[in-house]
Amino acid sequence: MNKKLLCTALLLGGMGLAHAASAQEFDDRWYVSGSVGVNFQDKDRHTEDAPFGTLGFGKFLNPNFSLDAEVNYQNPAKNSNPNLWWSQYGVSLDARYHFRNADSKWWPYLRGGLGWQRHEEEYTIPNNRANPFEHKDSNLAVNLGAGLQFDFGRVNMRTELGTRVDFDDVQATGTKNQNQFTDILASVGLTVALGPEPMAPVAPAPIAGPSCADLDDDGDGVNNCNDKCPDSQAGQTIGPDGCPVPVSIDLKGVNFDFDKSTLRPDAVSILNEAIEILKRYPDLKVEVAGHTDLCGTDTYNQSLSERRATTVYNYLTKNGVSSGRLVGPVGYGESRPLESTPQTMPACKSETNRRTELNVQN
Repeated sequence: MNKKLLCTALLLGGMGLAHAASAQEFDDRWYVSGSVGVNFQDKDRHTEDAPFGTLGFGKFLNPNFSLDAEVNYQNPAKNSNPNLWWSQYGVSLDARYHFRNADSKWWPYLRGGLGWQRHEEEYTIPNNRANPFEHKDSNLAVNLGAGLQFDFGRVNMRTELGTRVDFDDVQATGTKNQNQFTDILASVGLTVALGPEPMAPVAPAPIAGPSCADLDDDGDGVNNCNDKCPDSQAGQTIGPDGCPVPVSIDLKGVNFDFDKSTLRPDAVSILNEAIEILKRYPDLKVEVAGHTDLCGTDTYNQSLSERRATTVYNYLTKNGVSSGRLVGPVGYGESRPLESTPQTMPACKSETNRRTELNVQN
């Protein structure tokens, strides 16, 4: 018994030396609590060590102090006769001082409180035919302890080692005239906060500062007053309202000679510019679409448009554009002319219609 008291005293003293730093914020919601553990019984009770459990509720009054109301129950067996009934239960009100700071997710604490314990037992008197007898009594108790609390948000975990001094001076199982019993309790438990998450404190408005017209927080060239998208990223194309604008790639200048699907020198130059744009905007995805003029049959023009789209598609992929960013190649034949011309020679030979386009898909 003396060893257990010494261990508890050392633990309490060690945690008392911890540095107490007050947190700037704390969760002041009511919470429910529960724990399980082992009750190392005072040997003078002549009972076995036993498991125990608690249920309670409480809240933090400030960042360092919490208050808990709690019920406990344990039912140890007797050394002399396990068939004799012995149980103990009670209530307590306990304060905890938490050595915590704003950045820590775990911290030590000290516990102290008062309670009211009730014990009910059966006992025997040698050579008495009326055995067993019953004894029931209630008495004051003092709780002392130390532990660690771990913050997981709504749910916290506690590990605790403590002692309960039970001021019972008439326990029938005692062999000496005692006026108290001291039990050691080791436990692990949880607290679960009730209600919605606490609101973050609102920062006070600045007394004075530069005008929004003089600020450009995201560095996109549009002042904060006119910036409707204040979180734009570097490399985006930004419009006058500060928001990203869609990037268009105009390949209407990539034209082909009549009845041909090979790239002309001027088309290569335009495609190289398109490749630079695609490299600059790696999230762009485009469709490679081929078209023809109105000369020839629908079947022939469909095949020709597909060959033209394939030519551009192959040039892009060979020059560093991933095929995963390209839709197609797709041929549309003569179905989408930019110029409406007669379908007779030579008027039907419109260079504007003999083209390949890149159509942005996102």
